[in-house]
Amino acid sequence: MNIQEVVAELKEERGGRIVMMVADGLGGLPLTPGGPTELEAAQTPNLDRLAQRGVCGLMTPIKPGITPGSGPGHLGLFGYDPLRYVIGRGVLEAAGIGFAVGPDDVAIRCNFCTLDAEGKITDRRAGRIPSEESAALVATLRAIRIPGVEIFVEPVKEHRFVVVFRGAGLGANVGDTDPQVVGKPPLDPVPHDEASRRTAEIAKEFVAQARKILAAQSKANGLTMRGFAKRPHLPGYREAYGLKAAAVAVYPMYKGLAGLVGMDLLGKPATLEEEIEVLEKAWKETDYNFFFVHFKYTDSRGEDGDFDAKVKMIEAFDAVFPRVEALRPDVLIVTGDHSTPAKMKSHSWHPVPTLLVADTCRPDTAEAFSEKACLQGGLGHFEAVYLMPLALAHAGRLAKFGA
Repeated sequence: MNIQEVVAELKEERGGRIVMMVADGLGGLPLTPGGPTELEAAQTPNLDRLAQRGVCGLMTPIKPGITPGSGPGHLGLFGYDPLRYVIGRGVLEAAGIGFAVGPDDVAIRCNFCTLDAEGKITDRRAGRIPSEESAALVATLRAIRIPGVEIFVEPVKEHRFVVVFRGAGLGANVGDTDPQVVGKPPLDPVPHDEASRRTAEIAKEFVAQARKILAAQSKANGLTMRGFAKRPHLPGYREAYGLKAAAVAVYPMYKGLAGLVGMDLLGKPATLEEEIEVLEKAWKETDYNFFFVHFKYTDSRGEDGDFDAKVKMIEAFDAVFPRVEALRPDVLIVTGDHSTPAKMKSHSWHPVPTLLVADTCRPDTAEAFSEKACLQGGLGHFEAVYLMPLALAHAGRLAKFGA
């Protein structure tokens, strides 16, 4: 039996309420040897106070040395082994905007990008064009026609959009076309098995037609494709943990992943402030017993390589915790799905600072919430798939194993 199967057998329908606050890409690195990480440089009086009351540790999203994408990172947080349950980015984006991915569909997460006269990428995100501008461009791409396949093109947020190819026998094992660097042209979609050859051909033709449609644009004159995916089966939170779960998020991808594991999506918040308002309202007016709240901008500032901006985002995250504490959750978790050090401008394999607060915590020596403090914390080093069992145990929702 794996840990999720054990938990499914031991789950109790009664118990406390849990709040999981996720600062995307929370973990960081010092810019110079001996310097502070972004979390250590930030003024976080509320998280530091909670660290003194709770228990800290460092969480490995997948396995040591493995850098997670956002999908696998969140799956681990939710208690699903990312090596067993593989969900492509395309399905996550599609689910996040409410697009029902069917059995004959291949969903792809796409970015508008900026190309120079030689077809090389100068901006992988097309200047993060506004969502309204992006949606108008997406509408022009709906004119693309390819024989033998039905095509759906839907806006997501800013430079992101989703393309879905619908047709019998389409595989999803196709390589990304984003080279992940500027100064190079987009890659060709390469199939990695015979079943995906037709999908790659369709994708290549889609890109060719899109380039012609977008040629007159100054910023979004190209596109890249990532995360070719078909929808997998996942046991839901009710089945796996006996929880009635809800998600509060701004970005569609995170809504999509939460929806795939059976969480209800609450409200339509556009800011962290609005997310907390949604949480407060649902806490008082509903009977949900698990809440996932996602904050994106710690990750995006890290990807931008802006250390100071990430520090400010961590401080903004810290500022909402008195309101979260006022709800008196039985278990409060604070963590990230992965590390995104500004020094690296990308996701990394580094373990993520994690804090768990409950009346049943065994005190440790942490006086602050930081990488250094968590290194010595009572949770130790653990894999993300064990976070949900810990939360359930502290909430009184797990029975004893064995006689």
